[in-house]
Parts: sequence; structure tokens; C-alpha cells
Amino acid sequence: MKVKLKQVTAGLCLSVLAASSYAADNMLDLSLPSSSHYIQDAKSFMLASNDTDLARVKKNIAPVTPAAEFDPPLISGSNIHQYLGISAVALAAMAMVSSPGEGCESNCSNAVQAPRDVNGAHAQFAKASAIMAVATVASGLISHWDDFSLEDGWTDPDNMHALLGVAGAALMAYAVNTSANSAVPVSHAGMAELGALGMLVAIKLTW
Repeated sequence: MKVKLKQVTAGLCLSVLAASSYAADNMLDLSLPSSSHYIQDAKSFMLASNDTDLARVKKNIAPVTPAAEFDPPLISGSNIHQYLGISAVALAAMAMVSSPGEGCESNCSNAVQAPRDVNGAHAQFAKASAIMAVATVASGLISHWDDFSLEDGWTDPDNMHALLGVAGAALMAYAVNTSANSAVPVSHAGMAELGALGMLVAIKLTW
């Protein structure tokens, strides 16, 4: 009986010791991870995040292209006005060069009334120059109407250009019309040359 009691007592003691040892081995570890391990993981996470943000920024930024140099169009209202004006002056010069020399610029009333050639080179150049002069004024009014303003004064280059151009074209057209519609030679060369000179000065002011 005593031997059995001793055996039971010894068995209980061994059971208690075994249970306490197992509990010690499996105790819950509530300690934080080591600082070096934590910092390493956090650093790698931040690097991945920064790389993603950088990729998004690069994707959203549009490539900057340099501004192209301004290339004015070859054909425009201003260019047409300029070409017409130069053509009018050039045709007026051709008309002066091709003049037949009628010799009637001062005393035309006593000149011999001979048939006049109103369809020769001189007459054709003169008519073409008058038509070009009128077309120049018309194109200038359409293209540069806003440039003319009396508030800037008569000495403003744009205002002087308009006045001289209109006056020159009017003188050229009047001289050509007077000569073409007269049965006898009339004095018109001085008026036509003065008109051509006015148009030339007008072109020079804004060239």
C-alpha cells in the first residue's frame, strides 16, 4: 500500500514537472522585432513607394518641344498690297521710258492735230500702271484699315503712307484718263510722274 502511494506521488510530481517545462517552452513571445530588421523592411518599402511616384510623375509630364520660328505666309493681304504697289511703280517707269515724245507738255493748244496712237506700248503701260495703282489702294484699305488713325497725327508713317498712296494713285489715274480720252495731245506726263513718285515714297515709308 505504501509502495503504491509512493508511486502515485512520484507520478504526480513528474507530471507537474513535465507540464511546467512545456509551458515555459511555448510561452507567448510579446517582444517587438529587432530594430535593425524593422528599419531594413521599412527602408525597402519606402524605396518601392518612391519609385512608383517617380514613374507616375514622368508619365504625366509631356515632352517640351521648342517653339518653331515664325514663318510668314508667302501670300497674304499685306503681301498682295505690297506686290501691287511695286508693280504700279514699275509699270509707270516703263510708261515713261516708252513715251513716243509727242512734245506737247506746255503749248498743246497750238500743236499739230495728228492722229494719236492710244494703243501703243506707252499707252498700254500707262493704263496698266493706273489699274495697278487703284488696285494697290483698294488692297491697302482692306488689309491695313486699322493702321490708319488720325489720332496718331499726319506725320505718322502709316498715315503718310496712306495719304501719299491714295494721292499718287489718283494723279496717275487722272493723267492716264485725260490723255486717253483726248483727241489731241494733252499735258499729262508731269502729273503721272508726280503720282508715281508719291506712290514710291509711300512704299519707302513702310518698307
